[in-house]
Amino acid sequence: MEYTSPMENERNNKTLDLVYVAIGAALIAVCSWIVIPTTVPFTLQTFAVFLVLLILGGDRGLMSTFVYVAMGAIGLPVFAGFKGGIGVLFGSTGGYIIGFIFTGLIYAMFTRLLGEKLIVKAVSLIIGLIVCYAFGTAWFMYIYTRDTGAIGVFGVLSWCVFPFVIPDLIKLAAAFAVSKRVARVIR
Repeated sequence: MEYTSPMENERNNKTLDLVYVAIGAALIAVCSWIVIPTTVPFTLQTFAVFLVLLILGGDRGLMSTFVYVAMGAIGLPVFAGFKGGIGVLFGSTGGYIIGFIFTGLIYAMFTRLLGEKLIVKAVSLIIGLIVCYAFGTAWFMYIYTRDTGAIGVFGVLSWCVFPFVIPDLIKLAAAFAVSKRVARVIR
């Protein structure tokens, strides 16, 4: 058996963390390109954020989400519709993309404080999704009002949140199912 020093083990763990974070960010990017065509088109972006957090854990998942948003901000076409650039983030729906970081932050905080129990994970992701919706809606209202004119909260919710609640909850359930199977392989 070969001896590895504690310093070498730590370096290997950091390398593994970087690899997992990169794979997580890539998964979110690929899923943002997958569109389910309906009256209101849906991407698998939210599914990927949930899945990455569940599989990689709070810290790695949060970093993956942050790296994904940063990649898009610098212009890589990782957002839905193969879009990228800071203009997408400063556009009317950019708040929802930035909201993914809040989802990851909430998940990381809850699981760190309360443990990795199934109920903690589910509640933290639902609260994270609600915060993502709230931030995105406030952002949308600000941009829309600035560019077009006043709009009510109910109008924005009707456009940007209500059509996505059920699909996002289905994506959350699917992420739990997939993460159970994938977690066995990774560990």
